[in-house]
Amino acid sequence: MPNQRRHRRIEYPPIVDGFKPVGVKMRNIDKVVLLFEEYESIRLIDYENMNQEEAAARMNISRPTFTRVYKKARKAIARALVEGKAIIIEGGTYISENYWARCKKCSRLTTAPTPLKNCPHCHSAELSNIHLPE
Repeated sequence: MPNQRRHRRIEYPPIVDGFKPVGVKMRNIDKVVLLFEEYESIRLIDYENMNQEEAAARMNISRPTFTRVYKKARKAIARALVEGKAIIIEGGTYISENYWARCKKCSRLTTAPTPLKNCPHCHSAELSNIHLPE
């Protein structure tokens, strides 16, 4: 019987929902899904320059599990680049200590330890909650 799946800790959500090839309409493109924990593995290793031990500890998972998540993320990104597919960042098994909200008016993403009533950038009350901490 497999072990219970641990929630992967995500510190910062991606500032965009995804990427697409230039000059092609979204409705004409196949998509590749990059899970939030896969995005976080790329952020920690390739952007924050951590080693896999540090990144695994930061995400609260084992190093072998981190390696599998990171490898899957790189495969998804490579597939999107080589095959000209869009990358959509969504879903997964994760937790975060902050609230995540995207403003419907200015499209900016904000994280905060408490629920937001207004966008801190444009002061709009039109916020869409993306993640609520557990």
